[in-house]
Amino acid sequence: MTTRKHPRDPDEIEASIALYEGKIAELESAVAEAKDKHLRLAADFDNYKKRARQEQLDTMQHASAELIHRMLPVLDDLQNVLEHKPKGVDESWIKGLELSVRKLEEALGTHGLEPIDAVGARFDPKLHEAVGQEESSEHPEDTVVSELRRGYRVRDRVMRPALVKVSKRPALPAENEES
Repeated sequence: MTTRKHPRDPDEIEASIALYEGKIAELESAVAEAKDKHLRLAADFDNYKKRARQEQLDTMQHASAELIHRMLPVLDDLQNVLEHKPKGVDESWIKGLELSVRKLEEALGTHGLEPIDAVGARFDPKLHEAVGQEESSEHPEDTVVSELRRGYRVRDRVMRPALVKVSKRPALPAENEES
C-alpha cells in the first residue's frame, strides 16, 4: 500500500517557509561573517609577511651599517697614506695601494656606502659638521670651502657627517678699525 502525502494546511506551509527563510538568512549571515573573518585573516597575514620582510631587510642593513661604520677609520687611514706618501716610494707599490683603496670603496659601495659631497655645497647640519670658518669673497656665506674629513651615508642614513670649514663674509675695513 502506498501512502500518498496530502497537501498540508496552507498555514502550516507558510510557517515552514518562514522557518526556512529564517534559517537561510541565518546561514547567509554566518557565511558572510566567515568570509569577512577570512578576508581579515588574509589581510593580517599579508601585513605580517610585509612586516617580517621589512624587519629582515632592516636587520641586514643594520648589520651592514655596523660593519661599514667600523671600516670607515681604515678607509680614512689608507686615504691619508695616499695623500701623504713619502718621496722615493716605488710607484708600483703606490698604484697597488690605490687599487686596494678603490676595491675597498667599491666593496663598501655595494652595501650602499656613498661619500657626501661637501666642498662647494651649502652647509647642511644634517650632512656636515662645521669645525671652523674661513673668510671668502669668492664663495657665498655658509658654503663649504674645505673638507677636513670625508662624510658618508648609507642609502638615506648619514653614517658620519663630513668635517668641514664654512665660508663667511670678509670683515669690512670699518669693522676692523672698531675692534
